[in-house]
Amino acid sequence: MEFLTFSPENHCFSELLDGSDGDEEEILVCGEDLELNPFDGLPYSSRYYRLMKEREELPIWKEKCTFMESLLHNQIVIVSGDAKTGKSSQVPQWCAEHCLAVRPRRAVVCTQVLRQAALGLALRVADQMDVNLGHEVGYSVPLESCGTAETILRYCTDEMLQREMMSTPLLNHYGVIVLDDVHERTVATDALLGLLKDVLRARAELRLVILTAPHMSSTLQDFCGSTPVIRVQSRHRAEVVYSCSIHRDPFLSALRLLFEIHHTKEKGDIVIFLACEQEIEKAYQMIRQEQSNLNPDLGELIPIPLYPTKQDLTPKPTQDKQKCCKKYRRKVLLTTSFGESLIWTKNVTFVIDVGVERRKVYNPRIRADSVLTQPISQSQAEMHKQILGMSPSGKIFCLYPEEFTYKEMKPQVPAKIQESNLTSMVLFLKRMDIAGFAHCDFISSPAPESLMQALEDLDYLAALDNDGNLSEFGIIMSEFPLDPQLSKALLASCEFECVDEMLTIAAMVTAPNCFLHAPPGTEEIALTCWRRFSHPAGDHFTLINVFNAFKAATANPTDPDFSNEKWCRDYFLSCSALSMAEMIRAELVEIMKRIELPISEPDFGSEENLLSIKKALLSGYFMHMARDVDGSGNYLMLTHKQVAQLHPFSSYYNTRRIPEWVLFHEFSISEGNSIRVISEISPHLFAELVPQYYFSNLPPSESKDILQEVINHLAPVSATKEEQKTDNNSKENEEFPQTPTEQRCVIQ
Repeated sequence: MEFLTFSPENHCFSELLDGSDGDEEEILVCGEDLELNPFDGLPYSSRYYRLMKEREELPIWKEKCTFMESLLHNQIVIVSGDAKTGKSSQVPQWCAEHCLAVRPRRAVVCTQVLRQAALGLALRVADQMDVNLGHEVGYSVPLESCGTAETILRYCTDEMLQREMMSTPLLNHYGVIVLDDVHERTVATDALLGLLKDVLRARAELRLVILTAPHMSSTLQDFCGSTPVIRVQSRHRAEVVYSCSIHRDPFLSALRLLFEIHHTKEKGDIVIFLACEQEIEKAYQMIRQEQSNLNPDLGELIPIPLYPTKQDLTPKPTQDKQKCCKKYRRKVLLTTSFGESLIWTKNVTFVIDVGVERRKVYNPRIRADSVLTQPISQSQAEMHKQILGMSPSGKIFCLYPEEFTYKEMKPQVPAKIQESNLTSMVLFLKRMDIAGFAHCDFISSPAPESLMQALEDLDYLAALDNDGNLSEFGIIMSEFPLDPQLSKALLASCEFECVDEMLTIAAMVTAPNCFLHAPPGTEEIALTCWRRFSHPAGDHFTLINVFNAFKAATANPTDPDFSNEKWCRDYFLSCSALSMAEMIRAELVEIMKRIELPISEPDFGSEENLLSIKKALLSGYFMHMARDVDGSGNYLMLTHKQVAQLHPFSSYYNTRRIPEWVLFHEFSISEGNSIRVISEISPHLFAELVPQYYFSNLPPSESKDILQEVINHLAPVSATKEEQKTDNNSKENEEFPQTPTEQRCVIQ
């Protein structure tokens, strides 16, 4: 892992979040008897002592001795604490002190649910420990690592630790594993928790520390057995103000309340918990637009969007320090109900909670996500109140009546393992099965229907052998941090010699959507810009055009004032999404090289190459086929009777061309039953490549009858070719017998 440093822009953004002015000079403590930092052997700086005073004021600090004693004598320690009590920053440091005193010395790893939380905590903790980020403290998140073999404390996402377990199942490099935010109930954290019980049995010296919210502590104690629980409470309780009734539009009510608070001139930053990430973007734009209409004497409102799931999409604030110092600046942190761990600013005085969320729930029967708008849970509502635990005069405005909490809200957040597509998780568990971890003890049992669908899909993709174990092909698929269908398509591209193009497609569909919602009044201009990239073969090919144009523009700018952001803005494209696609593609190339897979030369545009790309896509996405049943864009899914329309971002939607048969990347019930990233596919190509035993399991339909006729038509031709091949290679076939013609999901 290479050592990386933070750019000035990132440092500027961290200043806005933590409230520091960034102008302090670091001065070493002078004197003969300098206290040395045990982690790097250097004298502590004056900043260390100032930060130590702040750390000692955290509610968690008084539990340090109890924690260290518990860690010494128990394999598992549970720390149950309110939000913003210092668990995530202090407990891993104490674990590092424990590992420093134990021989042989091993490292500490602390998982986070959110990528941004892992990055922010690594930066903050390195500062508090008075060491360099990338040396003693590091991080590992998707697309970015910062650390060395000597790093003693590493923050990472739960999915990254999962991937590490695939290569080193016993995690021998670590002496303490800290699982943070276990109450979020993500699929990756639940799987890690189940597998680590077996790892602890195999390694008596290993320690597991579980950080969670209070409502989850008794469940975890039952799950882990006789383990100590250290409880930490917030220092202050916020004043809670409930609404008299349910608001018809909580979003607009929250913004109105924001401006009312700002007009009172009461000091303090504001956190707004919104229903979804689309509302974060909408609120960000509306606050910026309204800023010019506000009385300058009130000070400046600085909206800071904090996206829990989107990566690196937070706009960097532009500020003139001298100008800003002359007037009051109030930060407005915009996030969703799952963004609590992203809030670190010390000066929050007000919280506005809309009380609802848009939550994705996976339906295995139709292989699609539904987005439900529903009340948040009681545990989430309580954590939102705890944001103000360090403020003696904090106030939270709940945009719902108090009785709504008890009548409409569920007690806890549902486990995501019961609401998610489990195909990737099952692939991971099958990989762990090879390493001897045949059983994963889950806190909450996965939905049986989702498990069966996941196993069925992996079987169709040839990731499993006849005994239900991971096949050699499945092992290679598991090496890629991609959806298994996309991994299969990428591996198939090796056979069809279109790897370069499939790498680009894989990166573009994994990164956030690159097409921006055009501001009102500019929709036609945006469509005209996007048509420049449109490819007649479909959206997958259009994405290649977009990516190649972005790369060409950044490599050879013709304008002396060129910038990536400006070019993307001119074409209504997301610069951060395209930059992320670049990073994802580079990572995939490294994986291909590491496992010695061939990478073909680019040949995009030739007829042969376009056909090869479609074959590669079909190898992974044959389950994502649909047919236009009435000539007007009503697409019937091949696997079930759901009808969907083209998504507005599709090039077909913009050109008004409606192909009959399409392959799609994603089907979403939430966005008007739409299919996204669509390319036209010939039914003959589908009939040629589809695994026969998958086709035979499809429900009866008119589409299946049409495809059966195509298969029947192709059968005599295939038989003739096979006879000729047999005659020409009879001697060779005697030495190397042929496999049965009806194989499971073989790459053609």
